[in-house]
Amino acid sequence: MTADMPENDPPEAPMEGDAAPVMQGLAVLEAALPTLPLSPGVYRMLDARGEALYVGKARALRRRVTTYTQVARLPERLRRMVFETRRLEVITTGSEAEALLLEANLIKKLRPRFNIVLRDDKSYPWLMLSEDHAYPQIAKHRGERRKGASYFGPFASAWAVNQTITALQRVFLLRTCRDTVFDSRDRPCLLFQIKRCSAPCVDRVSREEYGELVREAKQFLAGETPSIQKRLAAEMEQAAEALEFERAASLRDRIRGLTHVQGSSRINMEGVGDADVIALHMAAGQSCVQVFFFRGGRNNGNRPYFLTHAKADITPEEVMESFLGQLYEDLPPPPLVLLSHEPSEAPLLAEALRIKAGRKVELSRPQRGDKRAAVEHAATNAREALERRLAESTAQGALLEGVATVFGLPDTPSRIEVYDNSHIQGANAYGAMIVAGAGGFMKSAYRKFSIREAKGGDDFAMMREMLERRFARALKEDPTREGESWPDLLLIDGGAGQLSSVRAVMAELGVDDIPVVAIAKGVDRDAGREWFEMDGREAFQLPPRDPVLYYLQRLRDEAHRFVINTHRAGRSKSLVKSELDEVPGVGTLVKRKLLNHFGSARGVRNAGLDDLVNCPGIGQSLAKKIFEHFHPA
Repeated sequence: MTADMPENDPPEAPMEGDAAPVMQGLAVLEAALPTLPLSPGVYRMLDARGEALYVGKARALRRRVTTYTQVARLPERLRRMVFETRRLEVITTGSEAEALLLEANLIKKLRPRFNIVLRDDKSYPWLMLSEDHAYPQIAKHRGERRKGASYFGPFASAWAVNQTITALQRVFLLRTCRDTVFDSRDRPCLLFQIKRCSAPCVDRVSREEYGELVREAKQFLAGETPSIQKRLAAEMEQAAEALEFERAASLRDRIRGLTHVQGSSRINMEGVGDADVIALHMAAGQSCVQVFFFRGGRNNGNRPYFLTHAKADITPEEVMESFLGQLYEDLPPPPLVLLSHEPSEAPLLAEALRIKAGRKVELSRPQRGDKRAAVEHAATNAREALERRLAESTAQGALLEGVATVFGLPDTPSRIEVYDNSHIQGANAYGAMIVAGAGGFMKSAYRKFSIREAKGGDDFAMMREMLERRFARALKEDPTREGESWPDLLLIDGGAGQLSSVRAVMAELGVDDIPVVAIAKGVDRDAGREWFEMDGREAFQLPPRDPVLYYLQRLRDEAHRFVINTHRAGRSKSLVKSELDEVPGVGTLVKRKLLNHFGSARGVRNAGLDDLVNCPGIGQSLAKKIFEHFHPA
């Protein structure tokens, strides 16, 4: 359901204490009221460009939207939001709890300016235990889950997953190698020598014995560590009594590894299996939430989240409620969530999380004991993380002011875009854009460009194509150039030639008012002696120890790192594609079967016809096509 504002002259800017400027947005809301239901749902306020200003949920949509029409009672922040509203969209739901879930989903997806937004684009790592193999493998996993595997987590970081994998190797001797490596082994690898694997690849352990190790590992991940330790201790004593000293020593090492794992966590909560500990700290108009993930009684690591919110007088309870809704949009909520601040609508949020999890989810603000100590520890981490961020922002602000001074910019830049490209003799040409601002590198805004039209090796043409695509899209999405996605400064890796080429492209696109600086190492290629090229100025250098020079070098090097990684990934993909994807009749499924059987594309290429026929899932006809592709008559 939508309500639109008819075309009018552009509104004047809102003024403090004057309700007149909000009349256009007010007319949109008043026009929508007669058609709004009294049922629960979610409403979205959109601006003239169709971008979301605010997403909210309501028990009764009409009553909730009516409050925005009472302009005199609104704080300045909400009056400004109403002023900018040009369309209202609503979605009805079956209950207020469902509306809360949908609200969190839309906030995370649309990132409205007037909402509290969790800006975190990282996926959470999980520990995967494959179950579609006779000897299951443990591995780190991100992304979509597949059938035939169990998943344990989430973990706060890749480091936390790796620590758990190391523990599973030391205690349960499970393999971490890929199936293709496992199938090709004819002797144990180094992990067997250092007692980190039981070497099932060469039958050093029976299938039944390995299955028992897998079962114990699952118990460990479920938090049943004491029972495992008692059983291992009993087995060690039996082995010693039977004079099986090698086995007793092996069991002793496993017990030591288990003891080390139990004592490695700084936070321990007796009797708590799966829980999240979440604490909030607010200072200087910013918020940091620290989350500790406990699964199976173990600490799976912690991660800080920094929130953006436009409301100056927002309460910690409001921040906590909005954060929890967005956090568990991507994660399955655990049975227990320990909090430093109780959400403003805790019962409703608990009901929403119950719907999502399919079981009861308890939200608790502990007052004493180990749980309270865990929350206080998380709160300390939140405070320290926010203090570090504020200190870094101050230093970053000083560097940006220095950039403005060095290049003679009218204002301190809030968004700097840096461009670079990479290729090998014209092949696998890629361009990349990295973005930096007051908060450091803005990695969610990074972009990759697969060069399509420019002739390989022509760096000028590649840069031209990249900028044409970037700014043509920007002009289409934001023709008024009022959004935050427009840069205040462009940095180009190159010299005067690159600068001239870029300025020509910008002039053709009508965006030649954006300052452009080319940065080159010069003929001696010495880092620290870079030359800077700008329109209307002679090429110049900065003092070797100037902090602004170091900052600009970091920007240039980050762009170089990003484009090189992009190029390498594309080159690796093209190498695999050239080997197998061009074979007639070989699709994704067949390619996977071939790689699993032969271990690599080279193995497929060198295979004989009989070997291809014997590959599972490859018949006589397809085997002949593959063989003839690699061995033409």
